[in-house]
Amino acid sequence: MSHLPLFTPRLELVPITIPLVEAVMSNRRVEVEAILEARMPEAWPGPALIERAFSASLERIRASPNVRLWGDRVMISRDGSRRVIGSVVFHGAPDEEGAVEVAYGVEHESQQMGYATEATDASVVWALAQPGVRLVRATTPSWHAASRRVLEKCGFRVVGTREGDLVGELLEFERHP
Repeated sequence: MSHLPLFTPRLELVPITIPLVEAVMSNRRVEVEAILEARMPEAWPGPALIERAFSASLERIRASPNVRLWGDRVMISRDGSRRVIGSVVFHGAPDEEGAVEVAYGVEHESQQMGYATEATDASVVWALAQPGVRLVRATTPSWHAASRRVLEKCGFRVVGTREGDLVGELLEFERHP
């Protein structure tokens, strides 16, 4: 788990912490905004963040924050509005192969502006610089053109496919240092 934010030209990527998870899971909006020092969109956090970032129970996150919250960050605009744009999360710390898996989501009103690419690329560069990380993986539905473009722009290459539970065929991507 990183306690330092990452900065891109347009974003501050603020680490997700246990107090933030607790406030989000309890729907304490004022507390979330105070922790992030940012304005939340009405729809944030959406189901994708809760399902992907916080899919482990709060007890499991508390027991292993360095594993469960490894590299997870909230995207906040640096344009003066300090609004939450979305999030970039990893599905845990590196496995025995030195692999981590990244996922991302951008709020509807901020989509198609390059934020996902900017935040994902910065997070992947950070991940690949961490001890023991040898590659970053990602998956996206084959029909999700915007998500595929994000991964391709971030230097990922398709390495395979598999069937997803709800969304059909998933493309499997990898990026190496």
